[in-house]
Amino acid sequence: MNSSKQEVIQLGLKIYLKPEVIRMTFLGFSAGLPHPLLFASLSAWLASAKISMTDLTMFAWVGIIYAIKFLWAPILDNVSIQYLSKTLGQRRSWILLTQILIFSGLLFIPSIDPQTELGFLAIISIAIAFASASQDIAIDAYRVEIISNKYQGAMGASYQLGYRISFLFSAAGALYLADYYSWKIAYQALAPLMLIGIITVLLIPEPIHKKSLDGEGYSFQKSILEPFMEFFRRNGSWSLMLIIFIGVYRMSDLLVNVVANPFYMDIGFNLSEIATITKVFGFAVTVLGTLIGGLSVVRYGISRPLIISSILLAITNLFFLLLESMGPNIEILILTISADNFALGFSGSIFIAFLSSLTNRDYAASQYALFTSIMFLLGIILSGFSGQLVDHYGWSNFFIWAAFMGIPSILFSFIIVRKGWQEQD
Repeated sequence: MNSSKQEVIQLGLKIYLKPEVIRMTFLGFSAGLPHPLLFASLSAWLASAKISMTDLTMFAWVGIIYAIKFLWAPILDNVSIQYLSKTLGQRRSWILLTQILIFSGLLFIPSIDPQTELGFLAIISIAIAFASASQDIAIDAYRVEIISNKYQGAMGASYQLGYRISFLFSAAGALYLADYYSWKIAYQALAPLMLIGIITVLLIPEPIHKKSLDGEGYSFQKSILEPFMEFFRRNGSWSLMLIIFIGVYRMSDLLVNVVANPFYMDIGFNLSEIATITKVFGFAVTVLGTLIGGLSVVRYGISRPLIISSILLAITNLFFLLLESMGPNIEILILTISADNFALGFSGSIFIAFLSSLTNRDYAASQYALFTSIMFLLGIILSGFSGQLVDHYGWSNFFIWAAFMGIPSILFSFIIVRKGWQEQD
């Protein structure tokens, strides 16, 4: 038994030390940095500015940009950037361009006053979200193409590690800086961290492409429709079941994410306490979850961990009920964050591996973008109404409803695992 455990540990170390896996940490950092500054940290900023809960949570609809990114994903598969693509390659050129746009937007956003220019803030947020979603498309395609499916669980864990490290800066760092200085200084100090991703892209190799990018034979049929038609042809009638499962998988936790910081503030925690427990401590727990999730895929495959992750995402929302009843209790907050963040990290690694297994490498950007778009769309749409639900029914009823919304994911995970799916390699 001890020998078996030792072999698993050694295998895990070898997997996470692969150069391709290590690179994903830095790309994950670049992908994760703008997200809290557009959502979690922004919601705290708006709450501090006394923006109503209804208006505040409507900013969650900015996330719809992420949910429709499949519409322009084929462009990143088929259209080259003049000069830049010849120098860096198709994937790296698009990643670099989007990073520069995100960097510029984050530097500009703190000059906006949310109390008098809320509409303009929404427009700039949408623009940054568009660049961020495009960066996600290009990085996901890079990850799928650079290494085989066997390592996608570890690649997903490494990606999430980098994502969570940047989350620590842009979520916890933003709260600390805002508490001690101001929100303007917080954003201006964090935006330059995009340079980490920019430098990474300049150093890493480009995946080997099998298809030509010179535009020969380019058409709407081949470039836009074919990636999606191929998925439906390959999976037949089973495609619909896969699409529904992807759509409901993260619905439960997405509902809570948008109101988490305002909830902590509402029950009596200050910004520094929120940063320390939910972001710094939560970061460590999330990383633990991602690493265990990645190893679980290598050790057990995708099926069983997929079911477990669906269950965890639903039931961990119930810990917020306990926190709401106990008030600003640090011990209960630690317990709640431990459960919620472990589930988030574990499920993230598992689902990245699952989505990668569905992806045809000839259409990596288009198909993976379609899957992640579907994953976010329903949850983001519903989360925009979270503030209204809280205002009308209170926190307790809201968290019960959020947990209940995880039941479809659990049921579909059993169906998916029993039927299986056609894995691409």
